[in-house]
Amino acid sequence: MKTYGISNELKGKVVFIREGAVNCSLGIELPTGDVITSSITMESLGKLGLKIGDTAYACIKATDVIVAAE
Repeated sequence: MKTYGISNELKGKVVFIREGAVNCSLGIELPTGDVITSSITMESLGKLGLKIGDTAYACIKATDVIVAAE
């Protein structure tokens, strides 16, 4: 795996891939049972070679966090 300067790196398993014409939604299930969903391009999906059941990492680097409450 490549090394990145990211402190929030979550390892899990790919549990779904919903392909569209240009982008796809990809779900990574964490050991806690939570699922992180990301939108990536179909080109990126092809380069990563991911399929359901593969180990993947959600690498989170954000400058903004939006908080909401009910």
